[in-house]
Amino acid sequence: MVSMISLWMPIVLSAVAVFMASSVIHMLLTYHRSDFKGLAAEDDVMSALREANIPPGDYIMPHCENPKDAQKPEFLAKVNQGPVAILTVTADGYEMGKRLALWFVYCLVVSTFAAYISGRALGPDAHYLTVFRFVGAAAFGGYALALLQNSIWWSRAWSSTLKSMFDGLVYAMVTAGIFGWLWPA
Repeated sequence: MVSMISLWMPIVLSAVAVFMASSVIHMLLTYHRSDFKGLAAEDDVMSALREANIPPGDYIMPHCENPKDAQKPEFLAKVNQGPVAILTVTADGYEMGKRLALWFVYCLVVSTFAAYISGRALGPDAHYLTVFRFVGAAAFGGYALALLQNSIWWSRAWSSTLKSMFDGLVYAMVTAGIFGWLWPA
């Protein structure tokens, strides 16, 4: 077993490295640019949503409060007529500084969980590839596996989810490499 205190350096360094890797992926590489599409009538839709004065939150259209109502002909007609949409309204527009700070905290959390799991399973002087496998699997779970739910339940394009999961694999390998390198002797 390896103490969490002795893993503070790989936790912090891997979070910084993942943060930097994600910056490269999203600012220099172009494969995420197709994740979202624009609406042809964007100005009209935005104007209508502004007039509705929707508070921040997650919304689905059409919506029914009671699952039994989902079988009513009126609701089914709305679904069949469409469009069916999932909408997230934010209060702060898109404040990048806040999101980057939260992303870094998330990177620290994933690295901390990877450290905990690996530190309980492995001892000091564990071989680099053994550390890499344990940390990599834990970090991949943290960065990638939950993304599948977005496509399963919320109709997010599978291509977007799979691209983000690829990013998660990159982040997991960066995390695993740093832990393998700095694993205590």
